[in-house]
Amino acid sequence: MLSLGIKTNNFITKKALCVGSWAGHGTWCWYKIITLLQSYGYNVTVFDLTTSGINPRQIIDLNFSSVLDYVLQPLIDFMASLKPKERVILVGHSLARLGMSVAIERFSKKISAVLFVTAFMPGPNLTYITIAEDAKFINVVAFKIIVTFNFPLFTAEALVLKQTKLTKGKNGSVHRVFIVCDQDLAIDDGLQRWMIERNPPTEVNVINGIDHMVMFTRPLKLFSYLGQIAEKYD
Repeated sequence: MLSLGIKTNNFITKKALCVGSWAGHGTWCWYKIITLLQSYGYNVTVFDLTTSGINPRQIIDLNFSSVLDYVLQPLIDFMASLKPKERVILVGHSLARLGMSVAIERFSKKISAVLFVTAFMPGPNLTYITIAEDAKFINVVAFKIIVTFNFPLFTAEALVLKQTKLTKGKNGSVHRVFIVCDQDLAIDDGLQRWMIERNPPTEVNVINGIDHMVMFTRPLKLFSYLGQIAEKYD
């Protein structure tokens, strides 16, 4: 998960960004974007969520009754450390939206916007269970395999719904921007647009001809969008 830095209301320097990663990815995947952002003066914070990248904690240590708190501890600690007037733009890729769901509910006043880079995007009326079971797209099966293999907890639907619950009050108070990658074979174009239709974000941008790992294949275009979003949402 990438967070577009720590952003105060009166940015003397460029706005801040924060990056984290899950679904087996590490923050190293964002090295091109991070380098570009920092070279233009953005304050970028990066971290690996538990069990991802170089984070040393293992899934075998997991207490399944608190799976999201365990996995998202680096993000929760970061958000809790922000000063009262500091605000961030959270950027999530792929499954990292799980983290943003929790962050929005707990820290909505510290978030200027959330950016979904070809990521799962649930909402108050669109749960993870619905996305996994009702969306009729080829690679939703990839989502099921990744989640249920690595996190058996997610077969317990009541617990999933409880831990990923989004409310209209909190979710609706934060700007949401979605970046569509139309050649994504993991979260395909149809699924991305299906989620957008059922949970409309504030803004939608499209990067054509690009697959799931846009940070590798079209870094300059993604960097351009990140800069625009950081300047637009305060």
